[in-house]
Amino acid sequence: MSGTTLFGRDEELAAVGRLVDGLPERGGALLVQGAPGSGKSSLLDHAAARARGSGRTVLRASGVQAETHLPFAGLHQLTHTLTDRVQSLPPAQAKALLGAFGMVEPSPSASALRSFTIALAVLGLLGEVAAEAPVLLVVDDAQWVDTPTLDVLGFIARRVGAEPLGLLLAVREGRTEWSGAPDIHKLHLKPLARASADALLDARHLALAPGTRRLVAELSAGNPLALTELPLTLGADATHAESVVPPALPLTARLQRAFSSPLAGLPADTHHALLVAATADDGALTEVLTAASTLTGTELSVRSLEPAMATGLVRVDGFRIDFTHPLVRSAVLASAPLADRLAAHGALARTLQGQPDRQAWHRAMAGGRPDEAVARQLDRTALGARERGAAAAALTALERATALSEDPAGSRARLLATAELRFELGQTDRVSALVQQAESLGLDVLERARVVLLRDGLEPESDTSISRLNLLIDTAEQAAGAGDLELALRLLRAAARRCWWADPGRELRERVVTAAERLPVPELHPDLVCALAGGAPVEASATVLDRLRRLEREGGYDALTAAALGNAAIMLNAYDQVSGFARHAVEGLRRQGRLGLLAQSLVFLALATVHTVDWETGLPAAAEAARLAEENAQPRWLTGARVAKAQFAALRGDLDTALVAIGEAEGQGLTVVDPSKLAYIQITRGLIGLAAGHHAEAFSCVWRVFDPADPSYHPFMQTVAITELAEAATGDDQRAMAKSALRQLLTYAKASEVQMIRVNLGFAQALLADDEHAEERFRAAFDLDMSRAPFVRARLMLAYGTWLRRRRRVMEARTPLRIARDSFAALGVEPWRERASQELRSAGESSRSPSRTDRGLLTPQEAQIAQLAARGLSNKEIGRRLHLSPRTIGAHLYRIFPKLGITSRSQLSDKLGID
Repeated sequence: MSGTTLFGRDEELAAVGRLVDGLPERGGALLVQGAPGSGKSSLLDHAAARARGSGRTVLRASGVQAETHLPFAGLHQLTHTLTDRVQSLPPAQAKALLGAFGMVEPSPSASALRSFTIALAVLGLLGEVAAEAPVLLVVDDAQWVDTPTLDVLGFIARRVGAEPLGLLLAVREGRTEWSGAPDIHKLHLKPLARASADALLDARHLALAPGTRRLVAELSAGNPLALTELPLTLGADATHAESVVPPALPLTARLQRAFSSPLAGLPADTHHALLVAATADDGALTEVLTAASTLTGTELSVRSLEPAMATGLVRVDGFRIDFTHPLVRSAVLASAPLADRLAAHGALARTLQGQPDRQAWHRAMAGGRPDEAVARQLDRTALGARERGAAAAALTALERATALSEDPAGSRARLLATAELRFELGQTDRVSALVQQAESLGLDVLERARVVLLRDGLEPESDTSISRLNLLIDTAEQAAGAGDLELALRLLRAAARRCWWADPGRELRERVVTAAERLPVPELHPDLVCALAGGAPVEASATVLDRLRRLEREGGYDALTAAALGNAAIMLNAYDQVSGFARHAVEGLRRQGRLGLLAQSLVFLALATVHTVDWETGLPAAAEAARLAEENAQPRWLTGARVAKAQFAALRGDLDTALVAIGEAEGQGLTVVDPSKLAYIQITRGLIGLAAGHHAEAFSCVWRVFDPADPSYHPFMQTVAITELAEAATGDDQRAMAKSALRQLLTYAKASEVQMIRVNLGFAQALLADDEHAEERFRAAFDLDMSRAPFVRARLMLAYGTWLRRRRRVMEARTPLRIARDSFAALGVEPWRERASQELRSAGESSRSPSRTDRGLLTPQEAQIAQLAARGLSNKEIGRRLHLSPRTIGAHLYRIFPKLGITSRSQLSDKLGID
């Protein structure tokens, strides 16, 4: 059939041919769309045959309607021939993949981790196969492939560019866009033109009667499968054909009727066996025959299927039964009475003893009325699906369980669990309706608290109204009274987070802190530390800092705890404390595949390393954070990554890049008015202005953080912004404004134990001091520990040297200016190095101009890869670390070597100055 159903498909054949033929040099993905019977399967068959003929490896799968809710069923079809290679994967990936297939016990971890680890495992597995020969993945009827499998395929589709890996999928026309790979190339199979339709009819039904031919042409509307199959049903008589297939029927119904015609003459046992096979979520022959025997009450064997095999409806081997086309399955189901379909599900449920998940699905489909026992079994199925990383399958199970619920309490719990899962999956448009449905059943105290937390997550980030914060605090106290301390702490942490995003006033912040401290939880609980840091970033800074230091000394905390503690340190502006926690979090979260938290911790790490001007860590962290945040739709962390990128670019003197990055951050940040985002943006614009030598512009930007009437006003970030404000204040009016702001900061932050705050305040006091006190202030600032603030120290040296030179103490000025110039050069901070050189020349000493460093020639991702390669990591090890394939790493190194003027990996360490 495949040859004739491709009549008139020359362009489509050429498109898939280009995909297949181009695999040795480049990968690609193509989504074939079309109506049922339009030739999608034939086109895929042609591509698979062409690929095999040219030495490619072809892996195939086909979606099955009854398996749509079975997580990773499609993935198992696609990769079952590769299971002997799974053990070559990293242990965590191998276990995750085998756990998804039910071959080992899945490890208990977050669904996002499992899904990502499974996707990485499949990508690694395919990479190993592709190293031997290009690989073509062929997936038919993708509209029926389970969502977890589609998520993995989307992950692969976004990464096939540098691999000899092709992905060819077919999906029914009218399906929604594939969110996993929205930019995938699409090939739409339109109805055949009249000439091509006539040629197809001539090839398959040359002797067709003229009347029947006209009717077939009219009813088929250019559909190849209808053109092929309808004449078999209509027969030679046009009048008879017209009565069998009424023209008013929609096309899919006509095709199902065409496939139903061979069913009419089959024996009853064959009908029953086909119905069970069409109902089953697996084509296992033994299961189908056992369930069919249960349905009929008689022992059925493979002989019962022989009539269907003879008519070409199914293919049967020693282990499986497969329909020759999905529409055959649809025709079988459509032609069966509802009672028979329910009975088939019931027979399968009774057959699948020892397989609780599959049994639960069929039990759920077998009943036409609520059944709390089945609902509870589906609850367990949903839990198992989440443990395997199949959140979408868990969601379907929860929704079906909700529909079967008899107990109002069970209904409420399932509705809220569904809402929480939809929120976790980013499907926020449905959350409110689910919450309202649960509320209509009457909620208990803890359920109301869960609703408050859900709705809080749906609200704009900047909403810190008194009523909202009071609601979060009151609800937390109620949750604590009901015995759920963890839920109470999550509510208080949400309130504290809002307090930090936009200060609501000391009274409310104190209420949050008091409520958190009253909870009987360990004082080193990371959520408690975060709640204190967000609710009282100044007042409780000594307490939080002490706990952070104790936790850092004790060690032994996991990546999730490290991520929370890094967040707490950020809210204190204790950037010197952030790096240790963030590095630990990044390493663990990357290893575990926790992408959401990984992006957050990478942003924290990038922002912290700006202060130490650690290019090797910060630039790759910002680049990776941006990539992950964009891919996973995390606007807050995408803004943070762009802020860090802009700050690093400003330090390097790449003002064009800095302005583009901060413009993108501002466009993203302004979608919701969030003072914390806006403050970061204005501080960064101030830094860019200072790098460009535009001090007045820099002051105007940074002052907005100190102006209570401005949307960027953020009292908790002023201890960060004060360095830029002090350096930008050159005119008398600006210095007066900066001094006023500094005095206010000193009233409540002077005694801070956060070293970065002490350094920043000392810097500002020196730069803004009157002449008679300036030298004293400079010396006091130099006495501070600036080991973790080399950029501030170098700026202080520059300011001191400049102050000395302008007071004609030229000989004294040269030493601090020389130190400043060399420090800026070592840090790679070009604008400030040039400024120090100019001041040194004005002091009568020549200054060299070092050339651009080799590292500056590389993009952030190239720099990250080069660093790891220089330290001896293989392409495979680098790929695992960065979630890229070894081939992609090799492609990057191929571009890196010419940029650095080297020819081998062994030269990288010398070129980059890595010991």
